[in-house]
Amino acid sequence: MDFVRLGILSVSNHYRLRVHHQLSGSKLTKMFGIASRDLDKAGQAASELGIARSYGSYEALLEDPEIDAVYIPLPNHLHAEWIKKAAEAGK
Repeated sequence: MDFVRLGILSVSNHYRLRVHHQLSGSKLTKMFGIASRDLDKAGQAASELGIARSYGSYEALLEDPEIDAVYIPLPNHLHAEWIKKAAEAGK
């Protein structure tokens, strides 16, 4: 594999304004999917950011076998829960 296919667990402003540009500009990563608890918000973010797939739940993104790893720009108190779920999903 020439790059890591990343999934983003949130459509947060933190990701959009501070992180997307750096990750999407790397030759080592491909922004492959973005998830929100609201499919419409995920679809809008995917369209705006040039991300191929959108998901209406974080679980749906984690279940996608084409996602290699995830970036988790959720509030700090949710990190441990979603890191564990991502690891259990092989991300």
